[in-house]
Amino acid sequence: MNLSELLNGLPIGDYSASPQSTGSHFRNITPRPANTPQPGAKLMWDFLFNKPKNTEPSVDIPVRRLTTTELNKAPDGSLYRLGHSTVLMKLRGGWWITDPVFAKRASPFGFAGPKRFHAPPISIDELPALQGVLLSHDHFDHLDEQAVCQLAGKTQVFLCTLGVGDRLVAWGVPPEKVQQYDWWQGTEINGVRFTATPAQHFSGRGLGDGNRTLWASWVIENGDQRIFFSGDTGYFKGFADIGRRFGPFDLTLMETGAYNEHWPYVHMHPEQTVQAHIDLNGRWLLPIHNGTFNLSMHAWWDPFERVLELSQQRGIALATPMMGERLNIAQPHTTERWWKLPMQEQQVPKKSCCQPAT
Repeated sequence: MNLSELLNGLPIGDYSASPQSTGSHFRNITPRPANTPQPGAKLMWDFLFNKPKNTEPSVDIPVRRLTTTELNKAPDGSLYRLGHSTVLMKLRGGWWITDPVFAKRASPFGFAGPKRFHAPPISIDELPALQGVLLSHDHFDHLDEQAVCQLAGKTQVFLCTLGVGDRLVAWGVPPEKVQQYDWWQGTEINGVRFTATPAQHFSGRGLGDGNRTLWASWVIENGDQRIFFSGDTGYFKGFADIGRRFGPFDLTLMETGAYNEHWPYVHMHPEQTVQAHIDLNGRWLLPIHNGTFNLSMHAWWDPFERVLELSQQRGIALATPMMGERLNIAQPHTTERWWKLPMQEQQVPKKSCCQPAT
């Protein structure tokens, strides 16, 4: 990204005809409440320079390495978390990937910004040919320019929201591979139906292009099977509406991470994630948007621990696969607390070399 792009963003088409448009920008269904806490200078200073040490793992977290051979043999309906909100799914023989981010940092800069806790379980070069890429919005932890350009040659179609496709074309993705949709619009590819649905968030990659592109969640219909991909979102009444239109959902891939008391409008706390899953009439819940980048002030393991406790209280079937672990979409399994040992290692006080032996 050059300086001009950082300041102004790339050119975006005219989408003023969209019901979500104000004429030049996109907006949420529910306006931001007047009493919503606003991040101040102190919060930003603490976010940049005074983060607690437990916001990042102090030891390596377990990651299951994937191979091309394994993926080529994977049965239909296989799902793998690759990190953050990047999920790889095999649907009707075709591979789909959500918000593919393989960069070392969720940032416009390669030398600064939130750094990955772990390497992806598989590289882009090792991935099989993709039926498609599904994009929720254009923030750096969801839209990785280098990954998109690398994937362009092995991907048949990129499904995205209004304006995001303009970015892909500007980066060199062939226009015929890019399909852009407004909320409640979508397409069917190889027997699988994809519909962009509302989310409560925001967008932008430069200092001057805020909300120029649309954000969304996605509904995936594979025959009688229903999958929900939340993208990034705050909790809002739209979940219940989506649930009425498309539910029940066999599996919900729900944002649970990078939350803070100052931005509940655009990122859900674990309690809201669980409630959104209930609103959607979901069966199995798989929390995403966690375990890869340090994007808030909470402990890195907090999203897993809290959503696990809440799910147990509400009787919700929860899957928390480690990165690279296979999950059967039709019959998910309850997974181990893979984050427990690294979490405990970080919580154990380290004995000083000057402490007397006991």
